[in-house]
Amino acid sequence: MANILIVEARFYDHLNDMLIAGARAAIEAAGHSAEVVTVPGALEVPGAIVLAAESGRYDAFVALGVVIRGETYHFEIVAGESARGIMALTMDGLAVGNGILTTEDEAQAIRRADPAQLNKGGGAAEAALAMLGLRERFG
Repeated sequence: MANILIVEARFYDHLNDMLIAGARAAIEAAGHSAEVVTVPGALEVPGAIVLAAESGRYDAFVALGVVIRGETYHFEIVAGESARGIMALTMDGLAVGNGILTTEDEAQAIRRADPAQLNKGGGAAEAALAMLGLRERFG
C-alpha cells in the first residue's frame, strides 16, 4: 500500500473540496492511503512537494488547485510557473499527478473539478499512481 500526499492550493474552497473528493476516491479505490496538506496558492505546490519528498514518508503526490483567469497577467505566471515546477519534479523522478486546473471562469472549473463530471482530481490521482507504477517497474 502506497502513501500518497495530496498537496492542495486552497483558494476556492468549494472547488478544492470537489478535487480532493475525486482524488481521495481514486486513491482509496486503488487500495492506497492519502493525506492532505494545504498551501496558500498554486505557486507553493511544487515547493511543498519537495519538502514532503525529502521526508521519505510519501510514495507519490497529487497537486490540486484552481487558477481562474482574471484581468491581469498574473494568471499566466501562476498557471505556467506552477506547471513548470511540477514538471521539473516529475523529471527528477517523483511520481506526481498534476490536477491544478487553469480555467477561464468558475463554470469551467466546476465542470472539471466535480467528481460526477470531468473529475480532474481523480484523474490527477490516477496519473500519480500510474507514474508510481512506472517508477517501481523501472527502478
